[in-house]
Amino acid sequence: MAKGFNPLQQVKALQEKMAKMQADLALRTVEASAGGGMVVVTVNGKQEVLSMRIDRQVVDPEDIEMLQDLIVAAVNDGLRKAQEMAAEEMGKLAGGLNIPGMNIPGLF
Repeated sequence: MAKGFNPLQQVKALQEKMAKMQADLALRTVEASAGGGMVVVTVNGKQEVLSMRIDRQVVDPEDIEMLQDLIVAAVNDGLRKAQEMAAEEMGKLAGGLNIPGMNIPGLF
């Protein structure tokens, strides 16, 4: 074993960092919209939709399908942005990982 290399200690440190990152992500949000801002959603880093705003102009009882499409587009965009945010944070965490032989591309 290499001097100063303690895999159990590094795994424990990584687990602590991941728990902190997950807690931090739960507090961070992204915003996404569709229809030129007619439908806006806010999503947190835990992939939860926190809020949605719908402009009155897009609420047309004769065209419910358009409203549904805008909601789906905004939610999907918000979830994508939240996933990208989480992946970026995970990349930072994985970048600090110093375990010999564990330099596996795409691990996180």
